[in-house]
Amino acid sequence: MRYSHGIVAATVAVALLALTPMQQAGAHRHHQDPPDASVVSEWNQIGLAALAADSAVPPGRKQPIETYLYLAFMHTAMYNAVVGIEGRYQPYRFRERAPRHASPQAAAVAAAHRVLVTYSPEQQATLDAAYARSLDAIPDGAAERKGVAYGELAASTLVEQRAHDGRNGTTVFDLAPAVGVWRPTPPAELPFSAPWLGHVTPLMLRSGDQLDPGPAPALTSSRYTRDFAEVKAFGKDDSTDRTVEQTETAMFYAGNPGLQFNLGLVDQAQKRGLDLVDAARLFAAVEASLADASIAIWWTKQHYGVWRPITAIREADQDGNPATVADPSWSSLIPSPPYPDYVSGYNGVMGAYTQALQDTLGTRHLALTLTTTVFPAPDPRHTRSYDTGREVRQEVIDGRVWLGIHFRFADTAAAWLGRQVADYGLARNFRPLP
Repeated sequence: MRYSHGIVAATVAVALLALTPMQQAGAHRHHQDPPDASVVSEWNQIGLAALAADSAVPPGRKQPIETYLYLAFMHTAMYNAVVGIEGRYQPYRFRERAPRHASPQAAAVAAAHRVLVTYSPEQQATLDAAYARSLDAIPDGAAERKGVAYGELAASTLVEQRAHDGRNGTTVFDLAPAVGVWRPTPPAELPFSAPWLGHVTPLMLRSGDQLDPGPAPALTSSRYTRDFAEVKAFGKDDSTDRTVEQTETAMFYAGNPGLQFNLGLVDQAQKRGLDLVDAARLFAAVEASLADASIAIWWTKQHYGVWRPITAIREADQDGNPATVADPSWSSLIPSPPYPDYVSGYNGVMGAYTQALQDTLGTRHLALTLTTTVFPAPDPRHTRSYDTGREVRQEVIDGRVWLGIHFRFADTAAAWLGRQVADYGLARNFRPLP
């Protein structure tokens, strides 16, 4: 999950402009109801842009991996604001009754704005302007005022619940340096990013270690030996074994996953014609699954602390495995992100993402269209489409090996973990009312 903050912020801003017709037309649509679900998609993109910009504030107040947490907070508050008024689904840890005839659109806007301003105060001016434009597209009157007040209540309740959840804690990566143990990787040699994340209180799981996938294969095992040989051959920066098609697949999943997932969500809501209630539920369910998956992934990374392929290959003469051969000059196709190999972050959140879509929509046929920040439009490699989650998960598993930054066992375990997170969490949250 390697990001360039400036590129991400700029890309999100462009996507935001392309995806918020209601806001662009707000001055001309005063006193007209917005499309049912548009407010959810719009504030998803506003939140994504604000968090990307917030991460770019020197010295970087947030790490990019934290985006999943804060988008989950925002969408959960929006969901509570909407279903508290409209019904149909069980609120998430929220029991406040809504006032009669409150506007659910206004409630959703107010909830999103309050959460984002709370956690990204540096972006308040931009968020306040977006807030004003959104409310300008909603009819003035008592319904709007009641909706705003209820949305503020939903947001403040969520913020209070998350006040002491372990974010930005003092946890450090303290496994002693040894063969098989992760250490900062070249060329940047960056320290472990956000090591506290695995100890944050999840939204749906009981704890980050609830679904522990167990340890990685031993360095002398046949599984490790096979996966070592594969990534050494196919993940090398100048590999002659990796095909052009494999390189393109790998690079498609070398960009910004947060933007990729959220643009895919917007597309799902639009192509399925979801109304406001179902859109609020879809975004909340998926974002909560991504947040909990990131917590479970980070717990696993810190607990097992498995070295990256670049370290393993360069130091294979020390691993006690006679079947692995060291290459001190080996480099991967892209630099390794600054955290351990096992389990793979991208594969874990993709597992959660696809399973959450399947569970929430009630179908295996996702008709999922994803974009990448690596190949910009109109390059035909900018988008890929899939019928099922299984198809996209397999490409991500392969791609992260072909990038040279993961062993296959780290990818497959992560995909399993992400799916388990979504299944467990969504069997207990965001359910239809009886």
